[in-house]
Parts: sequence; structure tokens; C-alpha cells
Amino acid sequence: MIAIVQLVDSASVCIKDMPKTKRATRSGLIVFLGISKSDTEKTVDKLASKLLKLRIFPDEDKKMNLDILTVKSEILLISQFTLLGDVKGNNRPSFYLAADKEIAIPLYQQFADKLTKVGLKVKTGFFGEHMDIKVNLNGPVTIVLDSDKI
Repeated sequence: MIAIVQLVDSASVCIKDMPKTKRATRSGLIVFLGISKSDTEKTVDKLASKLLKLRIFPDEDKKMNLDILTVKSEILLISQFTLLGDVKGNNRPSFYLAADKEIAIPLYQQFADKLTKVGLKVKTGFFGEHMDIKVNLNGPVTIVLDSDKI
């Protein structure tokens, strides 16, 4: 499982060409989540726990020292199978590592549920849809969390 975590002043998502489906968050995080064939609920627990403890919000001295629970911020969670794209030896990505939707959807929902259960406001994208995503980065701060490396 791979998550791209970005600190945002605001972010929104809607299904492409369907602006009425818009979901938005104010100051907080946007998290792009790629789920692989080998991921399990244990992987979800590991990555969600790391995300919750990630100290990337500024403290009173403007140092990255606070986690999302401390600042009581929001998360916009977007599924993104392309994070598992393999380009080794090719110019066109292969997505053979990405989980099929029968595996990915439940794990994606479990990830969102784990964050919600600790009191965070979590909004989700639209699994399997072509989305229009707007992001107003803060910093910019971008952190890559790979469940195999944490």
C-alpha cells in the first residue's frame, strides 16, 4: 500500500464533468491511496497508524511537529491505483501490482473507517471514476508512505 500525503490549505474532488458531486476539505491533508494485490487489513492498520502519527503540521514555531489529531484537521482520501504503476523496462506503466476492485474497495473503506473512528473528518473520492481533483498545497509538503518501508 502506498499513500501520497500532502498538506493542503484546501482540496476538492468531483466526478469528471459532474460538478454537483463535489466533495471538499479545508485545511488538512489530501491522501492518494494505492492498494496492491498483497495488501490486507494488517497493511491498512499499519499505514493508517503511521498517517495518524505523522508530524507534518507546523507548531507555534512553524516547525513540523504536530500530527493531524492534535490540530483536529480533515482528510480528503482519494483512491489511486496508478501509484502501483511499474515502468521498469517500459515507458507505458503496467498495473499488475494493483489490487482488483473486489480487494481494493473494502480495504479503501477500512482505511477511511480507521481514520473516522479516531474522530477525524474524512471525505472520500469516487472509487473507479475519472475525477477532477483540485489541490491548494501548503508548503508544499508531500510525504510518501510505503507500507513495505515503514
